Order: sequence, then structure tokens, then C-alpha cells
Amino acid sequence: MSPLEQLAKLASYDSATIANAIESFKVRPQVEGYCGLDIRAMMPDYTAKVGYAITATADSTTENYTAPNQLYALYKAIKAAGRPVFVVLKDVSQNRNRSCHAGDVMSSTFQACGAVGLITDGGVRDISGIRQRAPGFGVFAAGCTVSHGMPRIVELGVRVEISGLTINPGDLLHADANGIVSIPLSVADQLSAAADAVLKKEAETVAMVQAPGFKLQDMADKYGWH
Repeated sequence: MSPLEQLAKLASYDSATIANAIESFKVRPQVEGYCGLDIRAMMPDYTAKVGYAITATADSTTENYTAPNQLYALYKAIKAAGRPVFVVLKDVSQNRNRSCHAGDVMSSTFQACGAVGLITDGGVRDISGIRQRAPGFGVFAAGCTVSHGMPRIVELGVRVEISGLTINPGDLLHADANGIVSIPLSVADQLSAAADAVLKKEAETVAMVQAPGFKLQDMADKYGWH
């Protein structure tokens, strides 16, 4: 299976199943590796995507910023990646509640350069415009603000933290309406089989509890609950 085929296969599972599958490898604590509930899918019907992180810090509330804007460098990095990527923007604004790091034009440009989605702990805008101009592009953010303010990319290719999830450049991310989970590269090629096992076990459990005459003791016996 080619790398792109592998990514497509992983994208066929929802992120909750991927999170469960990762747990089976015991490569990290079960309370790590995913974003918290303050980052939400701005398009709840977004189909799961998988991509490698291109990270940056961003500021949109500082009026008199003197450092160069790295936006063009970010676009070039996405284009040069040659593989599906998530743009990950860590907000470093003075006032995060008024921040805005992308709208329909920037999202369309990200998508045209090769990104499958944007992840930020700041704000975004133009949600209906993004749907129209960048169909299928995923946006995960803390919320919406109406003005773009003074947006700029401050630093490119740095380790960032988004809602409890540490993300390094090149990390493999899986995202959908459930949220965002980081896939350890060490288990990526084994994850499809593990996800299938998760789905099989879940189907068996659901069939049990929905069967006529189901007794809770049946589940207790199956899973050794006493």
C-alpha cells in the first residue's frame, strides 16, 4: 500500500475509532494525544481527513507588529510538502478572544496549495464562504469572529500546543466532527487492522445489548465485570 493509499484508508475511519485503535498499542497514556473540547469542527459534516502537520504561530490583534509576516512562506511550505497536510496555527495574539486566522480566501488558498484542513486555537470567519469556495476543507477552531483584524504568521515550523495536544512539524493528524487525534508514526502502518478490530468488537457489543432478552449480566460475563 502506497503512503497516499495508507492515508486514504485511515481517513475511512472516524477519529474516535482511530483513538481507540491507538490505545491498543499502549504507546502513550490514554489521556494524551488529542485536542480538548474547546476546539470544535466548524463544519460538523466534515468528512474525516488525515494529513501531516505544518505548524506556525499567528497573531491578529497586534496593531503595530514589526516582524515580517511569514504567510507567503507558509503557503510555500504547504505547496512544497507534496502530501496532504493540516495547517496548524497556534494563536499568540494579545487577545485570543478577538483573534481571526483564516476566512474563505485564506482557506481556499490553503486548499489550493495542498492542505486538507486548518487547526487553530484562535478564531476564524466566513464559514459559509469557506463551504462555497473551499468545499471539503476542514476548519477546526475555538470559534468565529467577524473581523480579520491584523493577521500575520509570526513563526513557521515550530512545536505548538493546541488545546492540550502538542504538535510538532510533520506529526500525522486525523480529524473529523469528533475532534483531532495525533497518530504515532510508529504504529501508523498497523492502525487499519487495529481499527477494524475495534469496529468488530463494538459491533458484537451492540448486537448483544440490542438482542431480545438482553441481560446486563451477559455483558458482565463477557467482559469479566464483577
